[in-house]
Amino acid sequence: MIIQDSFRGTGFLLTDSAHLLRKLIDRRLQPLGLSRAQWSILAILSNHDGLSQSHISDELEIEKSTVGRLIDQVEKSGWIERRPIPGDRRLWGIHLTDQARRLIAEVERVILSTRAEMLRGLSAEQQHHLSEMLQTVKSNLSAALELDQSQLHARRSEDAMS
Repeated sequence: MIIQDSFRGTGFLLTDSAHLLRKLIDRRLQPLGLSRAQWSILAILSNHDGLSQSHISDELEIEKSTVGRLIDQVEKSGWIERRPIPGDRRLWGIHLTDQARRLIAEVERVILSTRAEMLRGLSAEQQHHLSEMLQTVKSNLSAALELDQSQLHARRSEDAMS
């Protein structure tokens, strides 16, 4: 049997750990009036202010419509503003407000303390190896997803020709 009560596989452990981390960060950001999803928009803009909605969507690896709703929420809170991108009337750059810049410092403290709790008991070397291993796992899964997508597309093309 693949799944036993006494030993949960790596995939389950990764999923459970990610779920707990998301839950803890959401709980700790709530007093600041911010969700983890909203924070992700601010985090990206803190490194690359003025990105378009499309670029933010690519960075977060989520659908443009989902990012659009998140941006609307964050904008209503006064943490970002849309400004036209010179030379392209169709695109708007998303920019942090001064209010958001002050909030980011508080959020970074929450994120860093949570990260320290998550990694407690691991040496710096172990933390580095863990990050490398998780990056490899992520790359493997991403490649498998792309392969599955291309195979699905090829099957649909074959079916359409039949």
